Amino acid sequence: MSRHATVIPRLALVLLVVITGCLGGFGPDMLAHGGERPTASSGPSDTTTAVDDSTASAAGKPDGTAEPTANPWGSEPIVVAVEGPPDRDVVPLVRRAATFWETNATRYVGYSVDYEVRPDAENPDLVVRFVDEVSGCERSNHTAGCAPYITSAAQINRPMTVEIKTGLSDESTEQVVAHELGHTLGLGHDDEPQAVMRTGVTLTTLPQPNATERGFPWDDSEFTVHIDVDEAPDPAAARAQVREALGYYERGAPGMPDNLTFEVVDDPDADLVVRYVSESTCTVGSGSCGSSRGPDPDGDGASERYAQFTVTVVDIDTDAVGWHTGYWLAVAFGAENDADKPPVFRESSYQERRSEWWE
Repeated sequence: MSRHATVIPRLALVLLVVITGCLGGFGPDMLAHGGERPTASSGPSDTTTAVDDSTASAAGKPDGTAEPTANPWGSEPIVVAVEGPPDRDVVPLVRRAATFWETNATRYVGYSVDYEVRPDAENPDLVVRFVDEVSGCERSNHTAGCAPYITSAAQINRPMTVEIKTGLSDESTEQVVAHELGHTLGLGHDDEPQAVMRTGVTLTTLPQPNATERGFPWDDSEFTVHIDVDEAPDPAAARAQVREALGYYERGAPGMPDNLTFEVVDDPDADLVVRYVSESTCTVGSGSCGSSRGPDPDGDGASERYAQFTVTVVDIDTDAVGWHTGYWLAVAFGAENDADKPPVFRESSYQERRSEWWE
């Protein structure tokens, strides 16, 4: 008997959830900060990615409905037990997913089904088990769900098990359960209803703290840095200014993490990007701004962590490049409010910003 996995590959900027062939994309959110003091505006850009994990479709009528066929589960109600997480009631979500198939099975699989969702059933036909990591399928790279693909009674060895990853939102949990139950009824990814069985469905998690609400909004403290200051009047001096700002944090800036490390690379996809431009892409009149992007797994329109942070310095004196870079790096490292930044970035005069402030 084949089983189907819902795979969640981890990418740099996009977290993908593949549900037994169905997958959801968590698109990168661009959180922009403008001006010498941060003002924020955001606009999420969601990306949905499909994985070629197709399953052969059963032959059906031209209108997409299934030919009548025998129910491999038999004529009695399918008793469904639920092993849910201790801190969340997921039984209503399983019931709603089961109700969907009670209403639509005849049309899409060719036979009717009747479910009895009894969380503590002693001898269930099917167990819907919520787990931290789905392990029941061969494809187990951060999977969100796994279910047996059942087309005949000979494949059923009660109780059969469906695994569902914990931590998804109510809507996405119901979507995953419905999708996996579809596989237990013999449906593949090319079968109707595509709203349930297709790949390329966006999933979201339960609410998570946004990057701006975290003490340190990165996965780790080792950073690659791309310095793009060729438009500066003195590129070599501007590059040296950026390196001084990096060294300031690497030595342990007041109130900042003391384990930060930086590697300057020739890659515009680096974790941190510092660029000098002659024309402003920031708020009018500002000398610099910062922008970030990262995954938005809970779908609230804001990144939960940063995957890249860009400091843009706009047509300022070369000897002030380091201060502006340092200011926005403080934001990147979690100090959204000026009161949380190192003292040198709270109140600095024109001259101080052009001094060797890092010493």
